[in-house]
Amino acid sequence: MSASPRLILASASPRRRELLTQIGLQFDVLPAHINEARRAGEAPAAYVQRLALEKATTIHRLHPEAFVLGADTTVELDGHAFEKPSSLIDARADAERMLRALSGRTHHVHTGIALLSPHTQRTHLETTAVTFSAIDEPALNHYLDTTEPYDKAGAYGIQGYAARWIPRIEGDYFNVMGLPLAATVRLLREAQAHL
Repeated sequence: MSASPRLILASASPRRRELLTQIGLQFDVLPAHINEARRAGEAPAAYVQRLALEKATTIHRLHPEAFVLGADTTVELDGHAFEKPSSLIDARADAERMLRALSGRTHHVHTGIALLSPHTQRTHLETTAVTFSAIDEPALNHYLDTTEPYDKAGAYGIQGYAARWIPRIEGDYFNVMGLPLAATVRLLREAQAHL
């Protein structure tokens, strides 16, 4: 992608920033500060799609000449969304609850992405199935003692220590990190084609 038009990432996620840098994109970071509470009865996949669009829309209103990328990721197990461990309660206990639920099971990681440009709006939902092996107590306690689980949906990062529990994924690896790169590049190309 060329240096213009300007691309803005409407997210504070350091992983999304790293991923976009990894594929050679130049962009600014302007996090959108929105209410991220899930609505009553809102399905996890619909939730991330709504938040991605709200993030992109919030920043695009301020910079209507730019391409603005919003994204949000959640983990879903049995219809329940597993967000980042909550600091409103005991974050360690919340992370432990999630990891025990994921242990030995297959769950789904959903990322909604939204790209707003001066002439078009594009959205995409990416879903990846992730299988965890059983998590033994010593490894679980060691992991909970690190900082890694506490800023990630589902209380784990596939690119870190938790990789030892993931024998199988079906779908986009980068989606599990927080941004499906191939889908993002496709949306950018489609939007540029409308300029």
